[in-house]
Amino acid sequence: MDLRFLAAAVFVLLALIALVVWRRRADRLRMVDMRELEERLKLALWATGQYYWDYDVVAGKVRRLQVKDPGDGNAGRLEAHTLDIRNVAHSEDQPLMTERIQHYLEGNDDRYRSEHRMLDADGKLIWVRASGRAVKRDAAGKVTRMAGTTLDITREREIDDEHRVAAQVLRSMSEAVTVLNRDFEFVSVNPAFTRITGYEETEVIGRSAALLDSSRHDTAFYHHIRALVTRHGHYAGELWQRRKDGEEFLCAYEFNVVLDANGAQQYFVAVLNDITQQKRAEEELRYLANYDTLTGLPNRTLLSERLWRAIMHAQHAQVRIAVLFLDFDRFKDINDSLGHAIGDRILCAAAQRLQATVGEHHTVARLGGDEFTAVLENINSQEDADDVAQAVLKAFEAPLTIDKHLEVSISPSIGISLYPDHGLVPADLLKHADTAMYQAKAAGRRTSMRYDDTMEVATRRRAILSGALRKVLDRNELHLVYQPRLTLASTPSAAARISGAEALLRWSSREHGQIDPTEFILLAEESGLIRDIGEWVLREACQTLRDWRRQGLDDFRMAVNVSGLQLLRGDFPDIVSDILIETGVPASALELELTESVLMASAEQTAARLQAFRELGVSLAIDDFGTGYSSLAYLKRLPITTVKIDKEFIDDLARNPDDAAITGTIIAMAHSLGLNVVAEGVETDTQMQFLQQRHCHEIQGFWLSPPREAQDCLDFIRRWAPAQPDAALVLS
Repeated sequence: MDLRFLAAAVFVLLALIALVVWRRRADRLRMVDMRELEERLKLALWATGQYYWDYDVVAGKVRRLQVKDPGDGNAGRLEAHTLDIRNVAHSEDQPLMTERIQHYLEGNDDRYRSEHRMLDADGKLIWVRASGRAVKRDAAGKVTRMAGTTLDITREREIDDEHRVAAQVLRSMSEAVTVLNRDFEFVSVNPAFTRITGYEETEVIGRSAALLDSSRHDTAFYHHIRALVTRHGHYAGELWQRRKDGEEFLCAYEFNVVLDANGAQQYFVAVLNDITQQKRAEEELRYLANYDTLTGLPNRTLLSERLWRAIMHAQHAQVRIAVLFLDFDRFKDINDSLGHAIGDRILCAAAQRLQATVGEHHTVARLGGDEFTAVLENINSQEDADDVAQAVLKAFEAPLTIDKHLEVSISPSIGISLYPDHGLVPADLLKHADTAMYQAKAAGRRTSMRYDDTMEVATRRRAILSGALRKVLDRNELHLVYQPRLTLASTPSAAARISGAEALLRWSSREHGQIDPTEFILLAEESGLIRDIGEWVLREACQTLRDWRRQGLDDFRMAVNVSGLQLLRGDFPDIVSDILIETGVPASALELELTESVLMASAEQTAARLQAFRELGVSLAIDDFGTGYSSLAYLKRLPITTVKIDKEFIDDLARNPDDAAITGTIIAMAHSLGLNVVAEGVETDTQMQFLQQRHCHEIQGFWLSPPREAQDCLDFIRRWAPAQPDAALVLS
């Protein structure tokens, strides 16, 4: 063999071997590079949290590469999945994703972009943001292959949703919310801030929160609040702020700090709520709970609270407390006659006079209706309380002026209890003062009485009689007695004669015996039973008068007492007319007697009501004249025919020059007004002579006769005749 040929063969063989070795080495290097590239791709996908995808547009298949996270903080393995393009996105989002791909393939965008939901490798539904572009086209330029990445944006979407909800909450909140920087300058505000303060967002951003500071707090106060917020990172309370228009409002506020990533204070969030109206409502509720809305005086609740405090002070200081319980006499009559609106004005005027008399340093409260209470603190003796009660009585001697044209006379009855003499707690002091007040009313009204233990017996008796009084008409326990009235002779040749009688009510109880009229009539008025009882009295008296007239007493007049409650009945004139027709008694033979306090309490209103009786022909008399506060101007307007002088003035005619002067003045006044004048309670010859000399027209009293039963009275009238027309029975 040729040596050169052999050498050439060896060279070729060696070259082939070298080529094989080189190729194998190149393949090994290429494999290393591929593994390195794959590892780098895996690391990139794992680090960014993205998926790599490759979309074969013609086949409709998507090959997706993603890193399986092992959860140990290291990159996991790279996994590949092939999906049909129709199964890539959630069924609800698939149409949108397909539309976006088609939009790109049609050349309407430089890149494919889509946000949609899909299932991850673990089967969990996530939100993703996909982005890609064409990587291969056919000869005609049509895209045949796309590639890109997909990023998991689930948390980002959740944060966006949270921000969107938070923003909507802020917009819809009724409270003003503002973000302030560390210098307490406005960074942002919500719509409620504008609604409450009047400032638009553009007007406050960058400006200091001092823009809202109110003049009700000094500058140091606001500095102090902001220092507390800065120091503690939180603060809440109430403060006054000022709106854009200058109006000040009370707000509840709360500050909270917002820290940056390093834990340093970055912002303060302030929440403000306008509570001005709320506070006003609370104040009104507190006022309603403690004060009487009509008079503005403390009510029972506040009275009890103040009385407790007074008692605690009195225990420590070893002093007394007095409780005055006031009730205005016959106020119901006034209220019913003048109307509740005028009645309320009267109560307001009475409250002012009572507080002025007692003094601003003492508590005056209204318990309800016409009941008032005064708490007198730091008094030294029982007499001090009595002096205040007398001052109150004197204060109400002058009429109250209502609406500058109406004068109304009212008088209180006052009960007094003292701490510690009559009670150690408010309930006992009020109860005992109330008991004493009722005893003052029973004693004749317009007076004061101090509580004592015996009044409890009287109170129990009063309650028992009130119950028994409701049965008197059904049980026929009422009856009338009659006291004759003597008309004095007007000339020496004329003789005095008995020309009338007054019907007086009596109660003979089966269980309680004879009840004094001053005791049960007051109860009848308070309970309203006086209306029915008064109608019974009027009918009974007219029937008696009818019987007497049939027995010869033709020229005779019967006087019947009328309660204020009867007078207030709108149909009372009709009742009187019906009884006169029923009994056949002429109207001129009937005289209705009303007390001065009832008439003068509302003289103008009363005058209109009394005119109806005068039109019937019935005579009208003022009973107990001189004990009230009569105004001569009003007296002239009242259609009365008779004035009856109260027994209180007649009793002391011979001993008291004042009573004599008053009686003489009343008689002279009655003459000047053309009124008949009758003296009540005449018991002695001295009294008779005085009245006779003053030209009194009639007298009534024990000097002539005590009250008698009907038949006995008739017999007495028939038997009576003056022994002679001497000076004792003749007007000079």
